[in-house]
Amino acid sequence: MTSAISLDEQAVMPTAPRPARRSIAQLLPSRSPKLVVGLSIAGVIILWAIIGPLIVGNPNAISTSMFQTPGTAGHLLGTTQTGQDVWSQIAYGTRGSLIIGFSVGIISTVLSAIFGILGAYIGGALDETFALFTNIVLVIPGLPLVIVIGNYIPVNQRGLFLIAIVLALTGWAGSARVLRAVTLSVRNRDYVAASRVSGEKTWRILVVEILPNLIPVMASQFVFAMIFAILGEAGLSFLGLGASNSFTLGTILFQAYNDLALTQGAWWWFVPPGLVIALFGCALSLINFSIDEIINPKLRNSTRAVRKKWGLSPAQIRQLDEEQIK
Repeated sequence: MTSAISLDEQAVMPTAPRPARRSIAQLLPSRSPKLVVGLSIAGVIILWAIIGPLIVGNPNAISTSMFQTPGTAGHLLGTTQTGQDVWSQIAYGTRGSLIIGFSVGIISTVLSAIFGILGAYIGGALDETFALFTNIVLVIPGLPLVIVIGNYIPVNQRGLFLIAIVLALTGWAGSARVLRAVTLSVRNRDYVAASRVSGEKTWRILVVEILPNLIPVMASQFVFAMIFAILGEAGLSFLGLGASNSFTLGTILFQAYNDLALTQGAWWWFVPPGLVIALFGCALSLINFSIDEIINPKLRNSTRAVRKKWGLSPAQIRQLDEEQIK
């Protein structure tokens, strides 16, 4: 027979530590080379989009210096067929594309949260209705729908925010499906059930208990929505369905194509805007990869296996892992 534990023995016995709450810093992506490079490139482009239009000239100013090569006649990136400064157009075009990208990211994230998180938590007929509507939007081809909507919008009404709304309304369904699946898993956990039993209000359970666990997923979807928006806007503008009376990187490519910049050898007109789109898309992809490492810890393990294939010593692998944790 085992002897009973006295009260004095119970007093000196160590108690099991309580699980620590996840801080906001733990929800953020860990520092990694991909994250540093992605944030650096994106930061430079965003900074240029903010201050660039304040220091360059009028992008619509026409001059007699047609098809000037970069660096001549005071034009850093040359001029267009009508003598407009390409450097000024790219400054304004970068701002326009980023406005569309951020607008689509915000609108898509809000819509996916409403149809994914709210419906999955409440359940019942609301969840089935939201899921049915999400599936209908998801099976509709996005690009043809955007083209059809763009054709029905008058040319003089195609502003930046209207193009952003059109792109957001056709690109939120996939994110809503992902958020719904994650929410269905989170709402059955013990701490959510305890909050529900204790009488917590629905909005507080959603904001305090469920939403912090979805921040990495929503951040990844926000970044992906920005990539989709910038590339989608460039495609629409190249087809002549972009924003009118506004400069974006897509409208610059459209004007260069219409004015035969390629046949004229004016590479400085279409290469820089395409390079900005590629660099910003690459930066957002690197940031997205860093966020994915939080959502799926197996990615960190696979990265460690790749380092071993590179022939790194155990000390070098530990050093790289410590740098990512910091």
